[in-house]
Amino acid sequence: MNHSPGFLALVNDAKSRVRETTVDAIHERQARGEQVNLIDVREDLEWAAGHIAGAVHLGKGIIERDVEQRFPDHDKELVLYCGGGFRSALAADALSRMGYRNVISMDGGWKAWVARGLPTST
Repeated sequence: MNHSPGFLALVNDAKSRVRETTVDAIHERQARGEQVNLIDVREDLEWAAGHIAGAVHLGKGIIERDVEQRFPDHDKELVLYCGGGFRSALAADALSRMGYRNVISMDGGWKAWVARGLPTST
């Protein structure tokens, strides 16, 4: 996808403050039986077409409004993903500003997950 310079500047600014992880690191944690709170921040149609097994859907347009109802503990680890890792970085930055202290953006997102043939759900 060809992103606009303004969007990329916004994402790069958010990424300077946000912790990131990889698809492989998350899958390894799941394989060890660790509980990983995955949040898919993609649009409704993207979610409906497929998502990571076990993920929760809180789209980027509503995550700030609804996250505290779903995850009231601001210390709980939350791993956000989108299509490639840009929108999740923006959402992670917003949650950090809301007081969430353990928010991580999954670099590569859905596209990298699918490319590796990892478990998905519809």
